[in-house]
Amino acid sequence: MQTEEQNPNVVIPPIEENIPLPKNAIEALPELSNEEELEMRANTIKLISDITGQNIEPNEKNKQDARKLADEMINNPENRLEFGNYPNETMAYLAGLVAQTDCALVKKLADYKTFIVNNLVQIAATAKLEKDRINALSKLGDIDGVDAFRRTTEVIHTTKSGKELEEELKKAIEELKGKVVEGEVLSIEEDNND
Repeated sequence: MQTEEQNPNVVIPPIEENIPLPKNAIEALPELSNEEELEMRANTIKLISDITGQNIEPNEKNKQDARKLADEMINNPENRLEFGNYPNETMAYLAGLVAQTDCALVKKLADYKTFIVNNLVQIAATAKLEKDRINALSKLGDIDGVDAFRRTTEVIHTTKSGKELEEELKKAIEELKGKVVEGEVLSIEEDNND
């Protein structure tokens, strides 16, 4: 066996003493979720692709299999998927699908709201069918902040002291006294000539 001095391209990492090795690869790896395992596999595939200079080009079957796996991940997230049964092209395409749906499209919700408003305005202005324009305008009217169709009732709460309330009540009573008309009650007898 050659040593480092004999072959300078060989690197032997330092090995620590008294650290137990796992019995097998399954014991060595932590329990991963489907997403974590997919990310790990995709990173490994990309690294090997970069090192070897080989492109990963999925064919139509790889894409179809990746879409089925993506559906399975969405519909049954608790099921463990066997990613090892699929080729690297399928895994790379699946990782791309997951990455597209698992990222924030915008940094702030306000940016997303602006995006929606702008697109609805564009649809309302350019739609060929009148029903599509009306539908876009209706959606625009429902957006929080536009509120074109929302009926609002504004309630103002005013806190007053006991003395202020007493003054207002006295004033209201005095105003009512001037409007009350004194009168007398008359009884009307009905004619029973039926």
